[in-house]
Amino acid sequence: MPVSNTIITPTMIAKEALMQLRNNLVMGNLVYRDYKKEFVKVGETVSIRKPVKFVASDGATRVNQDVTESTTSITINKQKHVSWTFSMKDLTLSIEEYSARYVTPAAIALANIVDSDLCALYKGFNLYSGTAGTTPATFAALGGVAQKMSEFAIPNKPRTLVLNPAGHWAMADGLKGVFAPNRVESILSGGVLNEVAGFAIFEDQNVLNHTPGTASGYFVDGATEGANGSVTLKTGSGTHVVGDIVTFAGCNAVNPVNKQSLGYLMSFAVTADKTTGAGELLISPAIITSGPYQNVTGYPTDSGAVVTLAAHAANMAFHKNALALVMVPLELPDGAAFKAQESHEDLSITVVKDFDIDAYQDIIRLDILYGVKNIYADLGSRLLG
Repeated sequence: MPVSNTIITPTMIAKEALMQLRNNLVMGNLVYRDYKKEFVKVGETVSIRKPVKFVASDGATRVNQDVTESTTSITINKQKHVSWTFSMKDLTLSIEEYSARYVTPAAIALANIVDSDLCALYKGFNLYSGTAGTTPATFAALGGVAQKMSEFAIPNKPRTLVLNPAGHWAMADGLKGVFAPNRVESILSGGVLNEVAGFAIFEDQNVLNHTPGTASGYFVDGATEGANGSVTLKTGSGTHVVGDIVTFAGCNAVNPVNKQSLGYLMSFAVTADKTTGAGELLISPAIITSGPYQNVTGYPTDSGAVVTLAAHAANMAFHKNALALVMVPLELPDGAAFKAQESHEDLSITVVKDFDIDAYQDIIRLDILYGVKNIYADLGSRLLG
């Protein structure tokens, strides 16, 4: 095996690890990542500037909208690492050899856990398209989720669709007969879907399945429920869990711009687990029946049925500004001599090597520190599988 003339340095490893992390992220490269770089500890929060979002006002009188203080906080509560033992001889490898043997597999593991945490944010998406339990496999399925997003005034660009492997390959099979030679060639040669129906389409094995609670037989208790993000239920049995999608009789969705009824029930995401029996069900979004943020035609019908969506794969269609990833620089330990921290394009990674006196061996580790958040849940939709 060829030996490099230069001993690998911590900075070389950190730079290589950061590049491999970026290259192996799927969801992490598709979401909002603008934030102020700062050192924080696990459990602390950072403020990020939310993308600007305006609402048109009526009449000639100016209604000023604040854009300078549009921020939200994200808790930096996820520190992930990969570590391994090594010999000093390993550091005489070329950086390419060392990366192939150690850095790249470690970066893949870190990228997967970040993607998994971002995919878990599907629980905040209340909109959905498709049929629970049926893998989307046609252009019509893509058109259905695109239509749903347009009906709710979600901007056309950029829209992203992240499919689980079953959905990705079923969609590739379903689209291979389209009359577009270049696209068919890319599907048949590499399974690459690229941009279809206005979506940049990606495959991610970290897309999650949602198993709903056991709720059945519930009815709304009251005539003006939901304005504060909660609906009182009466009778019924079984549980609701975070991420369940529910609908209420008599509560139709409206287009958020023209306020016209869309002709179907508004769907809501459950935001807190609820045990069996009557009581309060927490939902998002809150029910708004009038004004610039109106989202429904009226309150749920008193004694109207509450229906919970069945189990499904939660493929995710979203505008970039729906989700946020904040990855902050991690402080380096004073006691380690072999250490480095690298940041680029709002991603950050550290490398530290030290001696384990108990095991009498050298250990190296890569660490990332980050938080994720659903900052505009109304800019996303599930495509059921």
